[in-house]
Amino acid sequence: MGGERKGRVEGKLALVTGAAQGLGRAHCRRLAEEGAKVLCTDINGEGAEETAALINETLGNGTAFSIQHDVTDPAAWEAAVAAAKERMGGLNVLVNNAGIGVPGNIETCDFADWQRCFSINVDSIFHGCQKALPLMREHAPGSIINISSIAGLIASDTMPAYNSSKAAVWMLSKSIALHCAKNNMQIRCNSVHPTFVDTPILDGTARAHSLDKDVLLEKLARQIPLKFVGEPDDIANAVLYLASDESRFMTGAELKLDGGISAM
Repeated sequence: MGGERKGRVEGKLALVTGAAQGLGRAHCRRLAEEGAKVLCTDINGEGAEETAALINETLGNGTAFSIQHDVTDPAAWEAAVAAAKERMGGLNVLVNNAGIGVPGNIETCDFADWQRCFSINVDSIFHGCQKALPLMREHAPGSIINISSIAGLIASDTMPAYNSSKAAVWMLSKSIALHCAKNNMQIRCNSVHPTFVDTPILDGTARAHSLDKDVLLEKLARQIPLKFVGEPDDIANAVLYLASDESRFMTGAELKLDGGISAM
């Protein structure tokens, strides 16, 4: 005889950015499935609301909440943290998932696109952590999970803005981790580095290159030692681990989910 199994993040209070689709939606769902309350945020407010509704439909009302959220705006971050306190009662897991890529090599990349890439991929984490840490300290232990990319560790000649911004996420995460540890906050910070994952972003990539989606997936898989493209849950399961107390001794680290690319 035994009680009902507790979830791996039972009682955790999580905020996930970029939650309208793809990886963000997968993170929200996995955390909720394992016992967390989740605030789903996105510049696409309707998409974030849909993510929350899908979770509540399965797991019950009051499991997930949503707000429209521009991650580049410090005032919007203050509102998001206030919403976490009001709707969930606090915050102890922050998943900085929102991000974009922009086109162009070093000669063709438009500077406005470069700035927009850094604003969404890097500045958002600066603002988010700065605004969220006071509330997270009240509900420690906590975990900050920053979604970088294998492109933050391995460069390409075709994506200087994305490479540079995701490398910044990697190093920023380490600085945040050391700050929290030095000040005995009991809040950890780690970065996650996926390679190609089958999300709606790849649909746009396929259209941009006039390729069938299956053909694109085959081309990408050939670049990966394991010979397949990741699924959103492959990344969400890593976020779940980092959000849980199972990873309590892991901070300032990078978790590579790249099918072996970085081992070559």
